[in-house]
Amino acid sequence: MDLLGKVSVDVRISSEDVRAGLERDVRAGFTTSPKTLPPVWFYDDRGSELFDRITRLPEYYLTRCERFLIEGHAHDVASMARAEVLVELGAGTCDKTQVILDALLSAGDLRRYVPLDVSEGTLRGAVAELAKRYPDLEIAGLVADFQRGLAVLPSGGRRLVAFLGSTIGNFGSEQRHGFFGDLSACLVTGDTFLLGVDLVKDRERLVAAYSDHGGVTAEFNRNVLLVVNRELGADFDPSLFEHRALFNEAEQCIEMRLRATADHVVAIRSLGMEIHFDAGEELLTETSAKFTVGGISAELSDAGISVDAVWESPGAEYALVMCQL
Repeated sequence: MDLLGKVSVDVRISSEDVRAGLERDVRAGFTTSPKTLPPVWFYDDRGSELFDRITRLPEYYLTRCERFLIEGHAHDVASMARAEVLVELGAGTCDKTQVILDALLSAGDLRRYVPLDVSEGTLRGAVAELAKRYPDLEIAGLVADFQRGLAVLPSGGRRLVAFLGSTIGNFGSEQRHGFFGDLSACLVTGDTFLLGVDLVKDRERLVAAYSDHGGVTAEFNRNVLLVVNRELGADFDPSLFEHRALFNEAEQCIEMRLRATADHVVAIRSLGMEIHFDAGEELLTETSAKFTVGGISAELSDAGISVDAVWESPGAEYALVMCQL
C-alpha cells in the first residue's frame, strides 16, 4: 500500500493473479465455438485510455446522458444516501464521480472515497488528481477485480456503492443474478446502491455508439489482442481482424466482435496453443445488455434490493437507479 497523507492505493491483484486469470479465460474462450474473450481484458492502461476517449465521442451518448442525470440528481442521491463512504466499482478516471463527491461533501457526511478499478495505472493517475481537488478527503484507491467477488469492498461507515457507465450490461443474466445477490449480502441497513443502466432504444442509435466513424472503438477492440500478445507471448496481428458491432434482438444486447479477414494460425507460446481462425470467423469480445426500467427493477428486487428512485434522461435513453436493502 502506498500512502501520502490521506491518499492510498491498495493493490489487491498481483501480476500472477492477472496472468492466471487471462490464461484461464484464453484456454476456455479460444477452444469454444464461437471463440470468446471477456471484456475485462480490454482495460489495460492503453485500453483504459482508449475507453476514456470513447466516452467523449459524439456517437457515445451513454456518458453524456449519465452525466446529465448525475448533475441533475446528485443532491437527491446525497440526501437519500447520507453516505460516509462512497465506493465506486469500475471507477476508471473518476471523472463524472466528482459531481457526486461534491454533493456528498456538501451534505456533510462523506469522509472517505474508495475508487476500485482493475487498471493500476489509470487508478493511480485518477487518485493523484483527486487528491489535489479534495485535500481533506480520505481517498483509498483499490486495484482489484470485483467481478471475482465483492469481499474486497470496505466495511465501516454508511456506504453508497456506485456502479455507473452501464457496466452491468457486460454481465450475462446469470452473472447479474449472482452479482446482485452477492451485493445484497454485502450491504447492511443504511447502505445504498446507485446503478447506471443503458435502456433499449433504436437499433441504429445503439450500434453507432459501439462503431464510431473515427475508429476509436475499433482500436479499443483490437487492443485486447495486444494484451494477449504481451501477457501470453501470442503473435496476433491485429490488422487481420476487423471490428464489428451489432444488436442481438433476441438477447437485447450489443455484441462487439473481431472478424478474421483471412485464414491464419495464432501461436500462444506460453500456453503451448495454436489457434486457427478461418476467414470470416469471429471472436466475441463483449456483450452489452440493454434494459427496461421494469426489467432491471425486477432483477434487483429478486436479490432483495429495493428500488427507491429511477431517473431517466430525455428520450428515455439512460437511467440512474437508486436502491437500498
